[in-house]
This record gives sequence, C-alpha cells and structure tokens, in this order.
Amino acid sequence: MHCTIEAGVATITLDSPTNRNALSVQLLDELHAALDQAEAPQVRVVVLGHTPPVFCAGADLKASTPAGTAPMARAIERLGSSRVPTIAAVNGPVRAGGIGIMAACDLVVVAPSVTFAFTEVRIGVAPAIISVPILDRCGWSKLAAPFLTGEVFDAARALDIGLVTHVSDDVAATVATLVAGILGGAPGAVAATKRVLRQTQRDMAAMQALSEALFQAPEAAEGMRAFATKTTPVWN
Repeated sequence: MHCTIEAGVATITLDSPTNRNALSVQLLDELHAALDQAEAPQVRVVVLGHTPPVFCAGADLKASTPAGTAPMARAIERLGSSRVPTIAAVNGPVRAGGIGIMAACDLVVVAPSVTFAFTEVRIGVAPAIISVPILDRCGWSKLAAPFLTGEVFDAARALDIGLVTHVSDDVAATVATLVAGILGGAPGAVAATKRVLRQTQRDMAAMQALSEALFQAPEAAEGMRAFATKTTPVWN
C-alpha cells in the first residue's frame, strides 16, 4: 500500500499482488495509514487504485490471523464520510469484501473486463458489513440474485444495477476527467455537495439553510465574480 499526494490529489494504491490484494491485517492497517495521509488539508480528491491484476479478492482467508471486522467497517466508513470525493479506479476483478471497499467510494470507474461476485455464501457467511455501502447504491431486489447465489457478473450489469458509476475502456483517462471536474469546483461547495449526496434522509428546511449559507459564503462570491467576468475562479 502506498499513498502519494500531488496537485490536490491523493492516490492510494492497494499493493499486495501476491495475495491478490486480499484484505489482510497488514493491508487494512496500511489502508488506514494511507487514509490518514489523505486527510491533509491540501487534498481535494482521493483516488483508490490497485496493483494488477486484481483490485481486491476480499478477505484474506489464508491468513493465520484474521483481520477482524472493525478495521474493515471503519475503512468503509472513512471512504464514504471523507470530506473530499473518493474515486475507485478498477482494472481487475473484485470479490466479496473488495466490492465493499470499492462501493464505499463516491465514484467507481471500472474497465469493461472487470468481473464481480459476492462469494460470502459460498464459504458460509453473509455480505453483512459490505451491504451498508452497497445497498445505499443499489436496490435490494437487484442484489438478491448476486447476494444469494454468489454468481459472477460483469461490468455492464454492475453499471445497470448502480454498483459502479462508469465503465470505461480507459479507466485512467476517465478518472483524470472526473478529478479535473472536481478540482474545478469550489472546495467547500464540493464538500457540501458530497454531504447532500450521502444523506439518507432529506430535510427541505435543512437543505434550504445549507443553500442560503453557501450562497452567502466567499466561494459563491468568487464563483459568481468569475462567471460575470468570464475568468477562471480562484479557490482558496
């Protein structure tokens, strides 16, 4: 696992190809350390990628010491609740718990060849923790067959059920376009928009108050100034 920060982008790479980036104690510890780095104030977006050929094979079932549930649950929560947008860049197969890590990100870009499977029932367990971000993205009826059978499905189906947001022949280029779009927005406005997207219950009064606060904030003044003068806004 390693994390690099450049021009406002924190790139975290799952880097344990010998065990197919399985969720071992070490990998989860390193993921949390990388997420700590990504909390630096200059970071505007987090990209979660991987060393080929597999994005993540799920839990490390061959480990002598099980990883436990707490680090996994916390990693999913941190990717979802991060103040900045998170993007999963996926060029290889994803299984079980790996889908939970992927689905916790705000945007998920996958190659057309990527396959998925919720294999938990095949080993006598349930996709419990990962169901939280996945059911937030997809309706339960669309997940019934994959969850209950452990069947393998492709990127087109993942897009259809809402598990991923983009299927691209060039994952890196699509991620770069998304990153540029995020960096083009005002940091505070992007953070607020992410919170709006992530709310499970919508309250009109709260949304009205948020809108009024944002319109009165310095970022809105700068954005409107740039719009009026046809210049590029400068975000602090």
